[in-house]
Amino acid sequence: MLRPSPFDPAPVHGMAAPDLTGLLHAAPTRAPVTMTLLAANILIFAAMLVQGASLWHTSTTIPLAWGANFGPATQDGQWWRLVSAMFLHFGLLHLALNMWALWDVGRLLEQVFGRWRFLLLYFSCGVIGNLLSLVIQGNRAVSGGASGAIFGLYGALVLFLWRERAQVDRGEFRWMFGAATIFIVLALVMGQVVPGIDNSAHIGGLISGALLGVALSRPWTWNSPRNGKLRFITLGMVALAVASMLTLVPAPSYRLGEEIRAREAISRFLAQDQRISQQWESILGKGQSERLTFEQLAGQIDSDVTSEYQVSFESLSALQLDAAAPSARTLEIMRRYAELRSNASQALSEGLRNRNPAQIRKALETARQAPALAQGGSAPVGSTPAAATPQKP
Repeated sequence: MLRPSPFDPAPVHGMAAPDLTGLLHAAPTRAPVTMTLLAANILIFAAMLVQGASLWHTSTTIPLAWGANFGPATQDGQWWRLVSAMFLHFGLLHLALNMWALWDVGRLLEQVFGRWRFLLLYFSCGVIGNLLSLVIQGNRAVSGGASGAIFGLYGALVLFLWRERAQVDRGEFRWMFGAATIFIVLALVMGQVVPGIDNSAHIGGLISGALLGVALSRPWTWNSPRNGKLRFITLGMVALAVASMLTLVPAPSYRLGEEIRAREAISRFLAQDQRISQQWESILGKGQSERLTFEQLAGQIDSDVTSEYQVSFESLSALQLDAAAPSARTLEIMRRYAELRSNASQALSEGLRNRNPAQIRKALETARQAPALAQGGSAPVGSTPAAATPQKP
């Protein structure tokens, strides 16, 4: 985006203007923090590919597992996702655009602000952008990407150029300030037009970058304006904004940890159900081939079928899951199914002991119809709704 100035350097206050273009094209070794951030993003994307992520557009599953920002997960005690989400991308194009922008602006700002100030600026803007995304997106989207932090760098760059405009060559100022402004406007417009782009993270990063750019700035030349009280005012504004956002984050409709435990319990129960059903068929088969008495059959059904389903029902019932969780409906179906099969097997054993053919037939029929009765004509047993929509800050 930033290209060499077509203008020659001009004197400012009798001295040569600082050569920002020279800094922009300095060797990568002059910007080690930027190069480290680039390498980290690329390596993490490569690792996600090894784990099964798509090269062009991955689903939310892998980024979410790696630390993407998502209300039910972040607010479930995993606030570190506000940082980790900055290194996760949903496809090669998403990564390439962000890394190009970081390479473009990062090398310059790292030399202007200094390594530690630049690093603090980058991470602060990324976290604040992700926090605003959490306020606006809430439970609706899984988001990740470095562009919240990158927008913060562009916000800081614009404020730096404006503050130092008297110290910078006029031609250099015009093309740098104009190019940065055009980039910001076009990126925000694209974020509004293209589905799946998280503009809230962009806006949060941009505004915080402008404010923190003032707070973290250092004099560029002896003639640079001194921020003085303005530095503390901008820091106070950022602190107030962060505190306000923390109070405005909507409560999650469910907790991801509870959802994961529910899915694991459902998977265990489906495997147990298959084993218990095989035991049930085996007991009934033995009753015919080995000529077991009704009492013996009833005893084996009680110990190997009814008790097993009862334990499964109690285990599933003990799980706490909000109604809005993706697995809530499936969990309820599993509970009903386990209860129906437990009751049917118990009725069968009672019918065997009472030598009541009608009760035996009814119990077996209830056991066969348990899947349909548990579903109530709804989704198939074991199904879960689709995952949330990925967002690309």
